[in-house]
Amino acid sequence: MKKLGIILTLIFLVLTAFYFFVLAPEKYEEPDLYEQILKRGKLRVGINTDSKPFGFYDEDWEVQGYDADLARYIAQYILKNPNAVDFFPVTPANRMMKVSTGELDIVVATVTITPQREQIIDFSIPYDYAGQALLVKSSSKINSIADLAGQNVGVVYGTTAEKNMLNLVPDANIIGFRNYRTAFEALKAGKINALTSDDTILSRFVFEDKSVRLLPKRYSREPYGIAMRQGKSTQKLRENINFAIKDMKRKNILLRLRRKWEL
Repeated sequence: MKKLGIILTLIFLVLTAFYFFVLAPEKYEEPDLYEQILKRGKLRVGINTDSKPFGFYDEDWEVQGYDADLARYIAQYILKNPNAVDFFPVTPANRMMKVSTGELDIVVATVTITPQREQIIDFSIPYDYAGQALLVKSSSKINSIADLAGQNVGVVYGTTAEKNMLNLVPDANIIGFRNYRTAFEALKAGKINALTSDDTILSRFVFEDKSVRLLPKRYSREPYGIAMRQGKSTQKLRENINFAIKDMKRKNILLRLRRKWEL
């Protein structure tokens, strides 16, 4: 009986190994996203729609801005049609989730490349750079980050500015907002004493409203990248996007876009 038990055990192990290494179905691999985009004929792009001049709705409810033009160029490169883009509004708080789950192909929304974010999503090479700045009322006595201790400082949830400010001025009262327009209205109403974010984003408020000013000091260097789902399935898409960005730099297209949107 003991011999029979050993024999049956050996037979079980052999059959199990045969199943897993010979008969078992192949391991599932995610379909290549680049090929899916070609087949679909559309690029699904997440974009901020309250971040003028990067992304916003015009009077006809069409998405415009620097990031929108960049996305259209990528669509031209990949699909040979600059209008083969479906734009979807995202916020700094939800944009990572939407691209990492595959709901969107890419996010072009002033996303700063950081080591922490690179652990969960992939990025293109940088297409632009910004620096964290402070926006205050023109009449404010705040002249530098050193003046923020004990002050109410506004940030937008999910941005690098939120983390940076907590490290730079731990004594400041950090107040979060869902979008830039709401944060700016809080500054105008006196609910916060300063608003911090990338200078490229804050500069539009100065352009629109002379009752605020942007302090000259920059507290970081923020490389903007195009975000996409992490993994082998997006490798080909990433390579093509990187090539498109390099081509835009070589042909001075990015420089022309900066001038067009007064960056």
